[in-house]
Amino acid sequence: MPDLIGKSLGRYHILEQLGEGGMATVYKAFDTRLEREVAVKVIRIDNLAPNVLTRVRKRFDREAKALAKLDHKNIISIIDYGEEDGTPYLVMSYIPGGTLKERLKRKPIPWQETANFLAPVPRALDYAHKQGIVHRDIKPQNMLIEHKTDRCVLTDFGLVKKDPTKMKSGQSAAVSQAGTLLGTPSFMSPEQFEPGGKH
Repeated sequence: MPDLIGKSLGRYHILEQLGEGGMATVYKAFDTRLEREVAVKVIRIDNLAPNVLTRVRKRFDREAKALAKLDHKNIISIIDYGEEDGTPYLVMSYIPGGTLKERLKRKPIPWQETANFLAPVPRALDYAHKQGIVHRDIKPQNMLIEHKTDRCVLTDFGLVKKDPTKMKSGQSAAVSQAGTLLGTPSFMSPEQFEPGGKH
């Protein structure tokens, strides 16, 4: 994928890279219409076989629609979703401060402080589950810690799955091929590795 820093996707002027995952890159950008900083997640479409790209686009679309249904202070909020020159992108709130993983690398965190900013995470997940949304990739790099308030915000709903018990007739819960193991192994529950496990 070409370097997007200094370029624009629609009204969003890319400022710097914030992070990179297996299928997407997240940038800090400036919304030229509303004049505010945002986070822009862009699918890395280069070097993907057509069948893989199709699955990734469907997963990205599902992530955008899932986030649009969620309104919780501890879940990243979606602002926009679009495509520029064949490159799909998702625009979210910008949370200054970095990830929990980055904070853990700097210095040990007292357990009381850890408990304070992690306590809302189960409540946010419970809220999402009540909306029929299962995150499936909870880990320190998917938790943003706001710099000034220590508010923990869940992000990266790229492996989201709809809860089949809360779906309307005819809706599909699948976001991956049957039998595909999705998630980060060191943060997955043991039953996800079992044949027929819920993943």
